[in-house]
Amino acid sequence: MSKQAVFTMKLEPELRENFMAEAAGEDRPASQVMRELMRGYIEQRRQAREYDDYLREKVEAGRASMRAGLGRSNDEVEATFAAKRAAAQA
Repeated sequence: MSKQAVFTMKLEPELRENFMAEAAGEDRPASQVMRELMRGYIEQRRQAREYDDYLREKVEAGRASMRAGLGRSNDEVEATFAAKRAAAQA
């Protein structure tokens, strides 16, 4: 991958010093560590978006099921499992 962009950021001096020392302690350039951190952040956000989309689809499917009369109310579910718990304890 071509490295042509320059990224400038403001940091607290202590944060910069600690970061540079840690990168040097691993014999790695700070720019390489930053690229890895950025890639990790991008991947984390991608996964969060995918999960949000998945969850949104599941909620909508549940709502559609309820609108179609295929779902059960919370009270019905609670009553069913209360009966199962009582049977299991007996």
